[in-house]
Amino acid sequence: YLWAQLEEADKINERRLLLWKRYYEALQPLADAGRLVLATVPEGLVHNAHMFYIKLKDVEERTEFNEFMKSHGILTVFHYVALHTSPAGLEFGRFHGEDKYTTKESDRLVRLPMFYNMTDAEQQTVIEQIKAFFAQCR
Repeated sequence: YLWAQLEEADKINERRLLLWKRYYEALQPLADAGRLVLATVPEGLVHNAHMFYIKLKDVEERTEFNEFMKSHGILTVFHYVALHTSPAGLEFGRFHGEDKYTTKESDRLVRLPMFYNMTDAEQQTVIEQIKAFFAQCR
């Protein structure tokens, strides 16, 4: 299974980059309006479009967004739980310094559906529903 993916790696990466770019361009107006934050790729670096995420205002908005998308048949998920707030982190870990960013960013981040065989129509549906969510939240 992995060998077949390696043989098709260039094709898979090209498709993922296309999907990533399409999300970015479609959601840029919402970012420009301050409704969400898009990922940034530092100048001079190349990414592999492993995932596409957006950042929302806070955990409450993220929860509303995920529920809205799910009600329209689209699975969006939070990306990670800050390690120091995970069950194992609470039991065995500790946080050094002030938590200025980790928890806040963890609470805001949402991964959008993105996979190699996602159709253009499926992606357009996701984009339309994201826009619909923000249109209802004016």
